Amino acid sequence: MAREIHAPLRWGPAENVRWKIALPGPGNSSPIVVGGRVFVTCAENQGKKRHLYCCDSDKGTILWVRTVEVDYVEPTHPTNPYCASTPVADYSHVIVWHGSAGVFCYSPDGALIWQRDLGAIRHDWGYASSPILHRGRVFLNFGPGSRTFLAALDLRTGGLLWKYEEPGGSDTTDKKMIGSWSTPVIVKVENRDQVLCVMPTRVIACDAETGALRWFCAGLADEKASLVYPSALVWKGFGIAVTGWVNGPTMGFKLGGAGDVTTPNRLWQARQPQQIGTGVMVDGFAYSAIGSPGSVQCLECQTGKVRWSERLDSGEIWGSLVLAAGRFYVTSRRGVTSVFRAYPDRFELLAQNDLGEPSNATPAIAEGQVFLRTDQHLYCISDQ
Repeated sequence: MAREIHAPLRWGPAENVRWKIALPGPGNSSPIVVGGRVFVTCAENQGKKRHLYCCDSDKGTILWVRTVEVDYVEPTHPTNPYCASTPVADYSHVIVWHGSAGVFCYSPDGALIWQRDLGAIRHDWGYASSPILHRGRVFLNFGPGSRTFLAALDLRTGGLLWKYEEPGGSDTTDKKMIGSWSTPVIVKVENRDQVLCVMPTRVIACDAETGALRWFCAGLADEKASLVYPSALVWKGFGIAVTGWVNGPTMGFKLGGAGDVTTPNRLWQARQPQQIGTGVMVDGFAYSAIGSPGSVQCLECQTGKVRWSERLDSGEIWGSLVLAAGRFYVTSRRGVTSVFRAYPDRFELLAQNDLGEPSNATPAIAEGQVFLRTDQHLYCISDQ
């Protein structure tokens, strides 16, 4: 959710494009905007060169590029190019995860502050979870693969503060497909900060301070595949977890408790169409994009009832929803960004904006502008 009271409604290749810069390769990561600077990752040479770009948000000039080079080709899938992880930043630090190459922290001016090697990551479909910041710590879902864990790093030094190992990982898709690409979220439960993450078969919550597993809720395992892409959606003590498999399990649950809380906390289970991106929760209703054929839906958090579902006719969607200026934005793999209003009882399509370039990314909306990454370019959209 973006804290913007204004955002562009319409654009196209020759309309409301303030600037664009060419990128050396495609990527599923999204841009972020902090302190007048735009950060985005991309790769070259089969992932042997992994870049972090920093651009001036006003002029579109490239301020600096920091490149990490590796001498190996890391496994991934053609639909998940290298540098799929979105960076995170505050006004003093920019953190990027480059998979097996490690976690890197830079100053806003591009000086390397620290780097941390968390080990090799191996999965046939690559990596994509993004780091998050909270109270001087960097939290990361390291996976998927046979080594899958939540980690907390010290923001100042990069030191490993704790690591929670999640059992049941797999580095191959030859048999049953297993993996979580979900980005963790921080929730306040029973007056303590907890790291909530959707894993392949269950939702887990670890203490943000110590890393101890506080509770878990099972219900996402499937005979065909256990794949998770979206982050958990949370609202006033309730949550929704969605798997990424076609017609895969989805569940609603209450937050809190100790140990296995599946029986007392799980509210409902259902089968849902494939979801790749994360939705938005508003007043107990989850608004989400369905991957294929490309639609949006409204779902009741506490019951799992689908209020409505609307086809967008923009193509398959992998990006996440963004709510800004009272409107939802979501970009399809064809590069069409649909803008709409949505309520529990109705849907209103406002605009569909086609840049003519493929994209698996999520728009960043800041400074009254839309920053959008395609396979070829980084765009700034402005109507001011």
